[in-house]
Amino acid sequence: MYDFVQITGSLLILTAFVAALDGRMKQSSYRYLAANAIGSVALTGTAVVSHEWGFILLEGVWAIVSGYSIVRKALGQPVGAPH
Repeated sequence: MYDFVQITGSLLILTAFVAALDGRMKQSSYRYLAANAIGSVALTGTAVVSHEWGFILLEGVWAIVSGYSIVRKALGQPVGAPH
């Protein structure tokens, strides 16, 4: 189960990243932000279980920033860098 959660979380983040690079998904879209939030929460959880402090920091911050961006978008505030 542990490996399944890690792989699924990683695939969510990587799939969104590749889709954004390929122009198939905007980095400010709910789909992109949700994939990052869910994936990073899953990876943070597995890092906590195995006491991997560097990954707790990395994925924990990633989850917080993704969640914060979802809230900003829901409130109609800009998300991401201006173009």
